Amino acid sequence: MFEFVRTHTKLLQFMLVLLIFPSFVFFGVQGYQRFYEGGAQSVAKVGGLEITQAEWDTAHRNQVERARAQMPGLDAKFFDSPEMKQQVLEGLVRERVLLYAAQTQNLMPSDEQVKRSFISDPQYAALRNPDNSLRKELLGLQGMSSEQFMRMLRQDIATRQVTGPITGSAVAPASAASAALDAMFQQREVQLAKFETKDFSAAVTVSDAEIQAYYNDPANAAQYTAPESASIEYVVLDLEAIKRTVSVSEDDLKKFYNENLPRYKVTEERRARHILIKADKKASAEERAKARAKAEAVLAQVQKSRAAFAEIAKKESQDEGSAATGGDLDYFGRGAMTKPFEDAAFSMKKGDLSGIVESEYGFHIIELTDARGGEQRSLESVRAEIAEEVKRRQAQARYAEAAETFSNTVYEQADSLAPVAEKLKLEVKKVPRLTRAPAPGAQGPLASAKFLDALFKPESLSSKRNTEAVDVGSNQLAAGRVLEYTPARKLALADVREQVKGAVSARKAAEAARAQGVAKLAEWRKTPDAATLQPAVLISRAQVQNLPRTVIDAVLRESADKLPAWVGVDLGAQGYMVAKLTKVTGPDESLFKADPQRGRSQYAQAWGAAEEQAYQAALRERFKVKITGHATAADSVESGASAVK
Repeated sequence: MFEFVRTHTKLLQFMLVLLIFPSFVFFGVQGYQRFYEGGAQSVAKVGGLEITQAEWDTAHRNQVERARAQMPGLDAKFFDSPEMKQQVLEGLVRERVLLYAAQTQNLMPSDEQVKRSFISDPQYAALRNPDNSLRKELLGLQGMSSEQFMRMLRQDIATRQVTGPITGSAVAPASAASAALDAMFQQREVQLAKFETKDFSAAVTVSDAEIQAYYNDPANAAQYTAPESASIEYVVLDLEAIKRTVSVSEDDLKKFYNENLPRYKVTEERRARHILIKADKKASAEERAKARAKAEAVLAQVQKSRAAFAEIAKKESQDEGSAATGGDLDYFGRGAMTKPFEDAAFSMKKGDLSGIVESEYGFHIIELTDARGGEQRSLESVRAEIAEEVKRRQAQARYAEAAETFSNTVYEQADSLAPVAEKLKLEVKKVPRLTRAPAPGAQGPLASAKFLDALFKPESLSSKRNTEAVDVGSNQLAAGRVLEYTPARKLALADVREQVKGAVSARKAAEAARAQGVAKLAEWRKTPDAATLQPAVLISRAQVQNLPRTVIDAVLRESADKLPAWVGVDLGAQGYMVAKLTKVTGPDESLFKADPQRGRSQYAQAWGAAEEQAYQAALRERFKVKITGHATAADSVESGASAVK
């Protein structure tokens, strides 16, 4: 059982939270953001302090980049979606709520606490130098400064001090844990009979009067109403549009290349094999001397027979990771090895054999088998890369000025988009039959609720003048103009007759399935032996047997005081199901192992998580959290302007 609980913790937590508290999006601290950073456009407020659109965009972009770095094979578009972006905003709100609570409760850690946590916490071991200082070069690879990291660490400690006492104080009595786990995994044996809508479709007939009545029913009107639409034209100003107007001279290329020479140097790497004789740095002087003596004896063997290095390494090396491969460490760059080892390897030439190299792991004998990289890439080989970078930088530098020109022009010459398109070298795109709601798969401005709202404002529809410049994404403005407007209208019955007929037929088939199911349920309750049921199956909340959740819930709710018990379940458009409950058993023994302490511990963790969520919900209410930002497809990191032309 506890193996199952461990792998289905979310399921167990969901059950507990469902019983006690409303669902709350639980999201960890997202990257590094300033607590009091201001901004023009607020997307949420916590205790009167704003979270800006810029912060949200940055946090989302950081998340997508982390996803790409950690899981290169995973499609990053999964993270770059409106749903995930909304979760990022929830994460920022959660972070601010907990930080605000930490400040108001005087729980912000001191500099000494932060330093002590960094030195003692195992999760930061890879970021510590031997002297416990911060490895800044590794942070640099993540685009983070040491100041940003320490501030992030301070925030993390503060938020844990807010929630830690809640999760750590959860009490899980054995009786409560047993009752909860039994309710979760109790099994019930049932036999089923399905009355599916599709099995009754062939016998259904639909009259013209029924079609007309269904079509005229106000409750069905929305199904047969064509939404309002507009044929529009629009222009988009973004960095790509500005880049197309940027020309890069040969002098610009040479200047950038010369100023950034280190970027275009091939990474220097070494390939080596080694023999390690272990000696803990805390070992006594006598033990380390003994290890060194052994290393010197092995070095003498290697010096006598260099060709036998691999065989000697397999026999003598105490490095479990490389001994089996003759000590080979493959290629590595600077920062990958402990410093004494790195210094020795990068000072050697191909084919060199080192003396004894001492590190915190012991004593090494190193043979350098290859060296590569270190050469400077020519300007010609990186010309396209540099040109793209220079264009991007110049486009970013020009964007603010271009955005002002864009906004002023679409406002001042509001009867046409041609002037702004000509002035900024933009393409005027046209879209027929655009609706007020974003179409499935829409991208760029056509997925932006703000842009569509601007187009469908009464004044835009009546005057057919340009909308104002609308911010539809990061460094992306759009303006549009309605060319032709078509109000919402009910489609003629002749145009939708087959759709209406299909809907009436499906409804009548579902009613027939339900009627027969109800009749059979009544009959079988009186004469159980006449029932035609499927073979018995065991179901539980953990074993749903591909059954609808409504069936599982109905069977598990049914009283087991008198068996067999009969249950009827209305499946709506899918039909009806009859279930005969014949037996109630304990949890599957294959899921339950003899480790009650683990089960109780996991129950306590789930209970603690539920209590923490409730506490966070109370903090949100106390600090008057208000979320005004809502993600759309246009807000994603990689969305671009596209349209039907």
